[in-house]
Amino acid sequence: MANPEGSSRGSRWSLKGTTALVTGGTRGIGHAVVEELAEFGATVYTCSRNEEELNACLKEWKEKGFSVSGLVCDASSPPHRENLIQQVASAFNGKLNILVNNVGTNVRKPTIEYTAEEYSKLMATNLDSTYHLCQLAYPLLKASGNGSIVSISSVASQTSVGSGAIYAATKAAIDQLTKYFACEWAKDNIRSNGVAPCCLRTNSLLVR
Repeated sequence: MANPEGSSRGSRWSLKGTTALVTGGTRGIGHAVVEELAEFGATVYTCSRNEEELNACLKEWKEKGFSVSGLVCDASSPPHRENLIQQVASAFNGKLNILVNNVGTNVRKPTIEYTAEEYSKLMATNLDSTYHLCQLAYPLLKASGNGSIVSISSVASQTSVGSGAIYAATKAAIDQLTKYFACEWAKDNIRSNGVAPCCLRTNSLLVR
Protein backbone atom coordinates (compact mmCIF):
# COMPACT_ATOMS: atom_id res chain seq x y z
CA MET A 1 0.00 0.00 0.00
CA ALA A 2 1.36 3.41 -0.97
CA ASN A 3 2.15 5.74 1.89
CA PRO A 4 2.69 9.26 0.48
CA GLU A 5 3.17 10.92 3.84
CA GLY A 6 5.69 8.29 4.89
CA SER A 7 7.92 8.70 1.86
CA SER A 8 10.93 11.02 1.74
CA ARG A 9 9.03 13.33 -0.59
CA GLY A 10 5.85 13.16 1.48
CA SER A 11 7.78 14.37 4.51
CA ARG A 12 8.24 17.68 2.71
CA TRP A 13 4.64 18.25 1.66
CA SER A 14 1.42 16.42 0.94
CA LEU A 15 -1.38 16.62 -1.60
CA LYS A 16 -3.73 14.62 0.56
CA GLY A 17 -7.28 15.91 0.13
CA THR A 18 -6.64 17.46 -3.29
CA THR A 19 -8.07 16.37 -6.64
CA ALA A 20 -6.39 16.25 -10.03
CA LEU A 21 -7.23 15.59 -13.67
CA VAL A 22 -4.38 14.44 -15.91
CA THR A 23 -5.15 13.94 -19.58
CA GLY A 24 -3.36 11.18 -21.46
CA GLY A 25 -2.24 9.58 -18.23
CA THR A 26 -1.46 6.06 -19.40
CA ARG A 27 1.81 6.77 -21.23
CA GLY A 28 5.02 8.75 -20.97
CA ILE A 29 4.90 12.07 -19.18
CA GLY A 30 1.22 11.70 -18.28
CA HIS A 31 1.76 8.32 -16.65
CA ALA A 32 4.63 9.71 -14.57
CA VAL A 33 2.55 12.71 -13.51
CA VAL A 34 -0.36 10.53 -12.41
CA GLU A 35 1.95 8.43 -10.25
CA GLU A 36 3.71 11.46 -8.79
CA LEU A 37 0.47 13.17 -7.81
CA ALA A 38 -1.01 9.96 -6.42
CA GLU A 39 2.12 9.24 -4.40
CA PHE A 40 1.81 12.65 -2.80
CA GLY A 41 -1.74 11.73 -1.79
CA ALA A 42 -3.89 13.38 -4.46
CA THR A 43 -7.02 11.69 -5.79
CA VAL A 44 -6.46 11.54 -9.55
CA TYR A 45 -8.72 11.19 -12.58
CA THR A 46 -7.23 10.43 -15.98
CA CYS A 47 -8.20 9.42 -19.49
CA SER A 48 -6.95 7.57 -22.55
CA ARG A 49 -8.21 6.68 -26.01
CA ASN A 50 -7.15 3.07 -25.46
CA GLU A 51 -9.52 1.20 -23.14
CA GLU A 52 -7.25 -1.82 -22.70
CA GLU A 53 -4.31 0.40 -21.80
CA LEU A 54 -6.40 2.45 -19.41
CA ASN A 55 -7.74 -0.61 -17.59
CA ALA A 56 -4.24 -2.05 -17.25
CA CYS A 57 -2.95 1.20 -15.71
CA LEU A 58 -5.92 1.52 -13.35
CA LYS A 59 -5.29 -2.03 -12.14
CA GLU A 60 -1.61 -1.28 -11.63
CA TRP A 61 -2.33 1.90 -9.67
CA LYS A 62 -4.92 0.17 -7.51
CA GLU A 63 -2.35 -2.48 -6.60
CA LYS A 64 0.04 0.30 -5.59
CA GLY A 65 -2.59 1.79 -3.33
CA PHE A 66 -3.09 4.91 -5.43
CA SER A 67 -6.48 6.60 -5.68
CA VAL A 68 -6.85 6.85 -9.47
CA SER A 69 -9.92 6.50 -11.69
CA GLY A 70 -10.55 7.30 -15.33
CA LEU A 71 -12.46 6.83 -18.54
CA VAL A 72 -11.94 6.33 -22.25
CA CYS A 73 -11.76 9.72 -23.93
CA ASP A 74 -10.47 11.15 -27.20
CA ALA A 75 -9.32 14.59 -26.11
CA SER A 76 -9.46 15.85 -29.70
CA SER A 77 -13.28 15.47 -29.62
CA PRO A 78 -15.34 18.30 -28.07
CA PRO A 79 -18.16 15.97 -26.92
CA HIS A 80 -15.59 13.67 -25.31
CA ARG A 81 -14.02 16.62 -23.52
CA GLU A 82 -17.40 17.76 -22.25
CA ASN A 83 -18.23 14.28 -20.98
CA LEU A 84 -14.82 14.02 -19.30
CA ILE A 85 -15.35 17.21 -17.30
CA GLN A 86 -18.89 16.13 -16.40
CA GLN A 87 -17.52 12.87 -15.01
CA VAL A 88 -14.76 14.68 -13.14
CA ALA A 89 -17.28 17.11 -11.64
CA SER A 90 -19.39 14.19 -10.48
CA ALA A 91 -16.42 12.28 -9.05
CA PHE A 92 -15.00 15.30 -7.21
CA ASN A 93 -18.24 16.98 -6.09
CA GLY A 94 -17.88 19.94 -8.42
CA LYS A 95 -14.35 20.89 -7.37
CA LEU A 96 -10.94 20.37 -8.98
CA ASN A 97 -7.58 21.48 -7.60
CA ILE A 98 -5.23 20.47 -10.42
CA LEU A 99 -5.62 20.21 -14.20
CA VAL A 100 -2.67 18.81 -16.16
CA ASN A 101 -3.03 19.24 -19.91
CA ASN A 102 -0.72 16.52 -21.13
CA VAL A 103 -2.35 14.93 -24.17
CA GLY A 104 -0.55 15.59 -27.44
CA THR A 105 0.54 14.10 -30.74
CA ASN A 106 2.77 14.91 -33.67
CA VAL A 107 3.38 14.26 -37.35
CA ARG A 108 6.93 15.08 -38.42
CA LYS A 109 7.46 16.12 -42.01
CA PRO A 110 8.52 19.17 -44.06
CA THR A 111 6.03 22.01 -43.87
CA ILE A 112 5.00 21.83 -47.54
CA GLU A 113 4.05 18.15 -47.17
CA TYR A 114 1.38 18.51 -44.45
CA THR A 115 -2.18 17.73 -45.46
CA ALA A 116 -5.18 19.70 -44.25
CA GLU A 117 -6.27 16.65 -42.26
CA GLU A 118 -2.92 16.42 -40.48
CA TYR A 119 -3.01 20.12 -39.66
CA SER A 120 -6.51 19.79 -38.21
CA LYS A 121 -5.56 16.69 -36.20
CA LEU A 122 -2.56 18.39 -34.59
CA MET A 123 -4.51 21.53 -33.78
CA ALA A 124 -7.47 19.60 -32.35
CA THR A 125 -5.38 17.24 -30.24
CA ASN A 126 -2.71 19.62 -28.95
CA LEU A 127 -4.20 23.11 -28.86
CA ASP A 128 -7.98 22.77 -28.95
CA SER A 129 -7.98 20.20 -26.16
CA THR A 130 -5.88 22.40 -23.90
CA TYR A 131 -7.97 25.52 -24.47
CA HIS A 132 -11.36 23.80 -24.22
CA LEU A 133 -10.51 21.72 -21.14
CA CYS A 134 -9.26 24.81 -19.32
CA GLN A 135 -12.47 26.57 -20.26
CA LEU A 136 -14.64 23.65 -19.14
CA ALA A 137 -12.66 23.05 -15.94
CA TYR A 138 -12.61 26.71 -14.90
CA PRO A 139 -15.75 26.54 -12.70
CA LEU A 140 -14.40 23.45 -10.93
CA LEU A 141 -10.98 25.02 -10.38
CA LYS A 142 -12.55 28.21 -9.07
CA ALA A 143 -14.86 26.28 -6.76
CA SER A 144 -11.87 24.53 -5.18
CA GLY A 145 -10.53 27.87 -3.95
CA ASN A 146 -7.03 26.76 -4.85
CA GLY A 147 -6.78 25.79 -8.51
CA SER A 148 -3.71 25.01 -10.56
CA ILE A 149 -3.33 24.44 -14.30
CA VAL A 150 -0.17 22.85 -15.68
CA SER A 151 0.11 22.53 -19.46
CA ILE A 152 2.78 20.44 -21.13
CA SER A 153 4.44 22.56 -23.79
CA SER A 154 7.77 21.91 -25.53
CA VAL A 155 11.11 23.52 -26.29
CA ALA A 156 9.74 23.47 -29.85
CA SER A 157 7.54 26.40 -28.82
CA GLN A 158 10.65 28.57 -28.47
CA THR A 159 13.12 27.29 -31.05
CA SER A 160 13.38 24.97 -34.02
CA VAL A 161 14.17 21.41 -32.96
CA GLY A 162 13.05 19.61 -36.09
CA SER A 163 9.70 18.58 -34.65
CA GLY A 164 7.63 20.14 -37.42
CA ALA A 165 6.16 23.62 -37.85
CA ILE A 166 2.58 22.77 -36.89
CA TYR A 167 3.53 20.98 -33.69
CA ALA A 168 5.73 23.94 -32.75
CA ALA A 169 2.88 26.35 -33.45
CA THR A 170 0.47 24.44 -31.20
CA LYS A 171 2.98 24.47 -28.35
CA ALA A 172 3.74 28.17 -28.79
CA ALA A 173 0.02 28.88 -28.63
CA ILE A 174 -0.23 26.83 -25.44
CA ASP A 175 2.53 28.98 -23.93
CA GLN A 176 0.55 32.11 -24.70
CA LEU A 177 -2.69 30.65 -23.34
CA THR A 178 -0.82 29.75 -20.16
CA LYS A 179 0.24 33.38 -19.68
CA TYR A 180 -3.24 34.74 -20.35
CA PHE A 181 -4.92 32.30 -17.97
CA ALA A 182 -2.37 33.17 -15.27
CA CYS A 183 -3.30 36.85 -15.53
CA GLU A 184 -7.03 36.50 -16.11
CA TRP A 185 -7.75 33.87 -13.48
CA ALA A 186 -5.37 34.94 -10.71
CA LYS A 187 -8.29 36.73 -9.06
CA ASP A 188 -10.02 33.37 -8.77
CA ASN A 189 -7.01 31.77 -7.03
CA ILE A 190 -6.17 29.74 -10.12
CA ARG A 191 -2.50 29.44 -11.05
CA SER A 192 -1.45 28.67 -14.62
CA ASN A 193 1.99 27.33 -15.51
CA GLY A 194 3.66 25.48 -18.35
CA VAL A 195 6.38 22.85 -18.54
CA ALA A 196 8.49 22.67 -21.71
CA PRO A 197 10.42 19.39 -21.92
CA CYS A 198 12.70 18.41 -24.75
CA CYS A 199 12.97 14.95 -26.33
CA LEU A 200 12.05 12.09 -24.03
CA ARG A 201 12.13 8.35 -24.60
CA THR A 202 8.72 6.99 -23.66
CA ASN A 203 6.60 3.99 -24.61
CA SER A 204 4.36 6.31 -26.62
CA LEU A 205 7.32 7.27 -28.83
CA LEU A 206 6.31 10.93 -28.82
CA VAL A 207 8.71 13.86 -28.68
CA ARG A 208 7.68 16.85 -26.57
